[in-house]
Amino acid sequence: MSVLISDDSNFEENLSQNPLVIVKYYADWCGSCKLFAPKYKRLSNDERFQKITFLDVNAETNPEARKRGEVNNLPTFAIFKDGVLEATQSTSKEDVVIELLNKLVF
Repeated sequence: MSVLISDDSNFEENLSQNPLVIVKYYADWCGSCKLFAPKYKRLSNDERFQKITFLDVNAETNPEARKRGEVNNLPTFAIFKDGVLEATQSTSKEDVVIELLNKLVF
């Protein structure tokens, strides 16, 4: 599965239509966000996580989506199950993101 770009206009719809969602909140100026992008794309194609929808949200231009993910730092990853925020983690470490993904799958 690929990473879907989401914004305030379709964020709630993406959450309601997909039972398991991970969101990467980023900003264009964030170097760590840019460095993590290829890892995030690779994880989205990992068959262990095929039931999870991967979203990318620009935290600077989408305040409503940012609020839903309780974003304080970047990059931030948030997992949602049935539209409910389950956990949020600010990190640029792949193993921490994998732990979040495993919380959704298992």
